[in-house]
Amino acid sequence: MKYTLPGIIGAAMIILAGCSSKSAVSTSGEASDAGYAAGAGAGAPGAVTVENVPVDSAVAAPVLGDIFFDFDSSALSAEAQQQLKQNASWIEKNPQVSVTIQGHCDERGTDEYNMALGERRAVAARDYLTTIGVGDSRLSTISFGEEMPFDSGHNEEAWAKNRRDHFITK
Repeated sequence: MKYTLPGIIGAAMIILAGCSSKSAVSTSGEASDAGYAAGAGAGAPGAVTVENVPVDSAVAAPVLGDIFFDFDSSALSAEAQQQLKQNASWIEKNPQVSVTIQGHCDERGTDEYNMALGERRAVAARDYLTTIGVGDSRLSTISFGEEMPFDSGHNEEAWAKNRRDHFITK
């Protein structure tokens, strides 16, 4: 038993090292859907960094990092602004791409209120991106309110993941 645990740990490290590969997104959280990755923000676990991935690369679609919001807010945190700068850098390096910014909310609040809040969140991200140089004609917004949750849980951890803007390239 004295040597079993270190042996198991060593074998696991070798196996995991052999399976590693470089990906377009580096994340310390988990992503359950393609294109939906955990990002830095209020209450959100992990951080996402966007590398310079050309649109025509082997990756099916580029992943731009989500941004997250505090409860009942469309204000951009410092973490959200940093992620938007990373997203803007990728967008500027890929001029043939346009982006739809999807505003999302948690399940609290009325449907109407959450649709309006999701729109304010998407517009806040669009406005920030345009102020740092992304062409307005390349950006569109849509609100899904609470209709497309990332996490279907009913607690603060799930709600924090659902208060987000998600970026779709086209």
